Amino acid sequence: MKLFNISILIAAFLAVGIFVSGCGKKEEVPPKTTTTQEQNKTQDNQQKTTQQQDTNKTIAPDTSKTTEKESKTETNKVVIQTSMGDITVELFEKDAPKHVANFKKLVKSGFYNNTTFHRVIAGFMIQGGDPNSKDDDRSNDGQGGPGYTIPAEIKAKHVQGALAGARLGDQVNPKKESSGSQFYIVTGNASHLDGEYTVYGKVIKGMDIALKIEKVGVDRASNPVEKVVIKKVYFVK
Repeated sequence: MKLFNISILIAAFLAVGIFVSGCGKKEEVPPKTTTTQEQNKTQDNQQKTTQQQDTNKTIAPDTSKTTEKESKTETNKVVIQTSMGDITVELFEKDAPKHVANFKKLVKSGFYNNTTFHRVIAGFMIQGGDPNSKDDDRSNDGQGGPGYTIPAEIKAKHVQGALAGARLGDQVNPKKESSGSQFYIVTGNASHLDGEYTVYGKVIKGMDIALKIEKVGVDRASNPVEKVVIKKVYFVK
């Protein structure tokens, strides 16, 4: 009888442990598999870049004078104004109408203003759109959103400059539904994500800015040491 009671207690403890471990998961894009040697080289480069930033901080360029005039009406072109420069994206309304409609809604409400690119992987992508990134607490960056997901609309390919929705992994998200707000921009090779994530736009101007962002120094969570802020997102004609 005592052995039976002990077994019940152990089973209950394991159940609680599994439940807790499933909470607070980040909306992430799985990086392309690399060898241990490549990972060590990347870490060394990141550390050197971080040290350089600490000793010689760069001044962000003035983006107050934009080359594109802000539109008062909703269009399929948006400018992501960052602390390092502007990125213009064209939205694929035909390929992913639900994602585009949601993105436009968030743009109009100012949802993305003062968020950051909280996850950056050189040669792969830059990820942003998390409202948790507005504060100084880095521990929950990547876990936030508007409280809902978007049904998968998988069609377009992950070419360089592609704008796509981040999401939770297949184990907890078998329908491949996208985060309600988090997105990523492909800066390198991401063809292995084709058929897995919804692409709903593409960079048509400012790809050089996205490539600059991917090269900033990051911490162990791939979060830029010096914040790369999304100051504002707005429509243009």
